[in-house]
Amino acid sequence: MSEKVRNMFADIADDYDRINGILSFGVHNAWRKKTVLESRAKPGDRVLDCATGTGDLALEFKKTVGHQGYVLGTDFCKEMIEHAPAKAEDENLVVEFEVADAMDLPYDDNSFDVTSIAFGIRNVDDPSVALKEMARVVKPGGRVVVLEFGQPEGLIRYPYQFYSKHVMPTVGGWISGNREAYTYLPETSAKFPAGDKFLNLMNQTESFSSTKAIKLTGGIAYVYVGTVA
Repeated sequence: MSEKVRNMFADIADDYDRINGILSFGVHNAWRKKTVLESRAKPGDRVLDCATGTGDLALEFKKTVGHQGYVLGTDFCKEMIEHAPAKAEDENLVVEFEVADAMDLPYDDNSFDVTSIAFGIRNVDDPSVALKEMARVVKPGGRVVVLEFGQPEGLIRYPYQFYSKHVMPTVGGWISGNREAYTYLPETSAKFPAGDKFLNLMNQTESFSSTKAIKLTGGIAYVYVGTVA
């Protein structure tokens, strides 16, 4: 799956930010802020953002950890990450970016205070391996935070299913020229374990002393927080 996903993201990289803004109506910005808040990152912390894409979550963390802190954004798709440095420069933020695989992080144990991944954990070949790696490079007592889509319940469920199944592929495909990518992304979201199921996955790694899930926008997304054992 990795090579397929890498090629897909490489193909849509140039249009990724614009399409995200349109399809999410900007709500993803609030979700990122909530992710940083739940991470309890503070000035001076060291943060590793995996599957950083074009760097949005890494930049949000940098605003919190300040000039005395350090943020490194990594992604296994170089075409996506190539857009990130210019965005950091535009916001006068010093963030480092490099190509790296979340399932095989080239960093020492206990190197960071926080690791994060936004809308990327469902795209790795083995989420458990990625979670273990993210926990490995975090100091004991530090946090691993995951922002990922869920499956909303209640009144919002059916409108959201229609939107993700029909509107997202149409709009995303029209703008990017890759309808398959914007069919794949909501399909994986619908199948990926969410809520308590994802917490069970985190707990099975035996990497965390505690875990919790925070539901966002009726369950369209979740923030998961694991405190490293």
